Amino acid sequence: MSIAENRKAFHDYFIEEKYEAGIVLEGWEVKAVRAGRVQLKEAYVIIQRGEIYLIGCHITPLGSASTHVRPDAIRTRKLLLHSEEIAKLIGKVERSGYTLVPLDLHYTRGRIKAQIGLAKGKKQYDKREAEKERDWEREKGRIMRARNK
Repeated sequence: MSIAENRKAFHDYFIEEKYEAGIVLEGWEVKAVRAGRVQLKEAYVIIQRGEIYLIGCHITPLGSASTHVRPDAIRTRKLLLHSEEIAKLIGKVERSGYTLVPLDLHYTRGRIKAQIGLAKGKKQYDKREAEKERDWEREKGRIMRARNK
């Protein structure tokens, strides 16, 4: 079940591979995410010192859940992956010109997970081409529905 999606990532990048990563969250963040108060629009993933971090993910704190802590809505959160996956991602990002983008947050067996994608950036003409393709598919569906009536 998806909590939050980053639709802008699919518009701006070609997604080559997808990985599921755990996230290190504080208690108030878990409550806020379960309440749906999370946004991935401006978020991105970086690699530092052999670890992967999610930056710019905005989690709005609940008023009642965070009385004794000072919540930071856009703090840097560590992502949890197997060391082989991290090594593979480091190699691709540093050598091959790929980037890591967060695609969505979802539940897996009651835990909050992040899906990150290994992506290559789209050029402006690629974005226009994708939009034309989407419009054509929509129009084709309308034509087919009109014929079947």
